[in-house]
Amino acid sequence: MNDTQETILKVEGLTKHYGGVHALQDASCEIRRGEHVAIMGDNGAGKSTFVRQITGVEQRTAGKVVFDGREVSFPGPLAAREAGIETVFQNLALADDLDVPSNLFLGREKVLFNLGPFSILDRRGMRKATEEGLMRTGVKIPNLNNSIRNMSGGQRQCVAIARTATFPSKLTIMDEPTAALGVQETAQVEEIIRTLKESGESLILVSHNMRQVFDLVDRIIVFRRGRIVANLNKEDTDGQDVVAYITGAKTGAEYAGAA
Repeated sequence: MNDTQETILKVEGLTKHYGGVHALQDASCEIRRGEHVAIMGDNGAGKSTFVRQITGVEQRTAGKVVFDGREVSFPGPLAAREAGIETVFQNLALADDLDVPSNLFLGREKVLFNLGPFSILDRRGMRKATEEGLMRTGVKIPNLNNSIRNMSGGQRQCVAIARTATFPSKLTIMDEPTAALGVQETAQVEEIIRTLKESGESLILVSHNMRQVFDLVDRIIVFRRGRIVANLNKEDTDGQDVVAYITGAKTGAEYAGAA
């Protein structure tokens, strides 16, 4: 990797063991500021495990994570968010019984008067900021007062993604953001990703969708059996090459490191 370009995320030797199962082994990579990088691999290759270690959902067995120039070990996703990492997890992490503004501001509510457990929320301010965030991302929700429970899968996914784009962040991570969406909803999510690119925000996209990956990212990191086996510039590779690494037809012997 070109050392002259500043990195937003640097991971060295990231490892996660569940008892005798080595879900992630000695993973090292860097993400440049403003770069969009895809993580690909078969089911069980270690992709989501990798994301969980970075964002503090789980605590790593070994390794080092440097984010925005300092070494970090987040105790949980909220700490990662406060540091500037917004994540759309596969399970979306939405509160079904709350409306759209309450979900977007979950854990960082605006208050009119801070009285501890008796604080008065600034619901008007949160709604206005929600409308502005949805407008920026192009997400259309007919009724913001609807609870998340009453929304379609596509609308739920878009709310989760709009949440990441509503607040200033330094890195967005999306774990299979369009896996359960239809064509129109997928196109909407992909447009949000392009908007993030135009604004200069770094992105990690975990995806099985080869067409999507080649349309949206600058670089592709391939996981196989818990290890990074390839780190490929999009312009220097193609779908067949990526599949060869995913399946093991290429062993990764050519891989000299992701940094």
